[in-house]
Amino acid sequence: MKIAMAASEAAPFLKTGGLGDVMQALPEALGNMPGNEVCLFLPYYGQIKRDTRWDCEFITSFAIQLAWRQCHVGLFRLKSKSIHYQVYLVDNEQYFDRTPIYGHLDDGERFAYFSKAVLACLNFLDFKPDIIQCNDWQTALIPVVLHGEFRGSFPYTKTVFTIHNIEYQGWANSNFNYDVLGLPASFTETLRYGDASNFMKAAIVSADAVSTVSETYARELQYPYYSHGMSEVLIQRAGTFFGITNGIDVSVFDPSKSPNLPFHYTTDTMVAQKAQNKRALQEELGLNQDPDVPLYVMVSRLAGHKGIDLLCYICHSLMTRPVQLAIVGTGEAQYEQALTSISRQYGGRMVVRLAFDPGLADRVYAGADGYLMPSRSEPCGLSQLIAMHYGTIPVVHATGGLQDTVIPYDPTTGEGRGFTFQSYNGEDFLDAIDRSMSLYYDDRENWNKLAQNDMNVDVSWETPGQSYMEMFKKVAGIS
Repeated sequence: MKIAMAASEAAPFLKTGGLGDVMQALPEALGNMPGNEVCLFLPYYGQIKRDTRWDCEFITSFAIQLAWRQCHVGLFRLKSKSIHYQVYLVDNEQYFDRTPIYGHLDDGERFAYFSKAVLACLNFLDFKPDIIQCNDWQTALIPVVLHGEFRGSFPYTKTVFTIHNIEYQGWANSNFNYDVLGLPASFTETLRYGDASNFMKAAIVSADAVSTVSETYARELQYPYYSHGMSEVLIQRAGTFFGITNGIDVSVFDPSKSPNLPFHYTTDTMVAQKAQNKRALQEELGLNQDPDVPLYVMVSRLAGHKGIDLLCYICHSLMTRPVQLAIVGTGEAQYEQALTSISRQYGGRMVVRLAFDPGLADRVYAGADGYLMPSRSEPCGLSQLIAMHYGTIPVVHATGGLQDTVIPYDPTTGEGRGFTFQSYNGEDFLDAIDRSMSLYYDDRENWNKLAQNDMNVDVSWETPGQSYMEMFKKVAGIS
């Protein structure tokens, strides 16, 4: 099967969040399957261009039209024998040689350009995919442009639009088609949502299928509380709206091999070696060297929907317990300031590191006892999967992918994967932490057994990759 994928970021080239992790692992999983020919298109950001790790060869350059303007397209190909798919990079320094990669006033134009350039590059390469898979609002216009400009070049190609986070939709003014995209006037209505243009809405109504990153999140998005205004549009896609829960790249997140860890471990050696990682992490973060107190952690964007408001609400109560707390991440100023202020009151027991540091994140997962994830909503979540793979027991709000992946622990049978709470409020969150602490203090043997069971859960991309293939074959009409 010929599969083209397009995304605004992918590890290890450049990532700002979970999308980058998914777009590293999913193309690799699909590319490893016999009979698949997979390519991934990314913007050729300046940060990638100047990174000496990547050897890229120039293929061609040409111009495409965006409304009244002509735009340069440079097409480069990554030279690599270590990955099982082809990476193409779309070069335009005016649009992509910027820091940061998102948050600019012309983001709509930048990624409209990228969507059109991907199709133009596929046409130049004479690669006729069975499926083009697009990810989030930055590539949401590919199905629209395919119908409006490139259908003659790709008469049989189907499109799948994957929603990783519905909160970010790609809003633009109502004249966006006329001013930037330059498609026939009828496509203005495809883009229109209320009195504006909305990239995600246009993709949902234009793509041959829509998917999202967990089964529960697919159901939740059909309710206004979760959908940020898209519930009615998504309800119309019944039958072609799929939920597939993400995995993680277990070769990247591997406690037995990760170069970021001072002590490696497997399920069999977890108890002793995890204690060594905990001691090293406490020293690195300036926490008290106390091996017997449970260390709870968060590695997260400090944003409201991540449940940081609940954490701030319960923090003082939590710190009356015999615990340690470490938080790593950056985000909204109100939460950065609040958590930093609280942490100063609990020196040696609570620490906040305002940083995006993948190496430190790895050590935090490996050295912690429990992982806190009280998200108000969570499409899938990768952090709880990484935590479990590292033998760190999750405490989560039962929503979205967290509900699908963290089965509540049953103390009578020993089954389950972590501790959950149903209602989004601080008291229930704190109660879930208390229940986890009771197991830690009262029955360390079963705590360790739960952690080892979590390490043995298959969180790889093997099963999700097969589910993507089943979806692609259904959409493409391939048996």
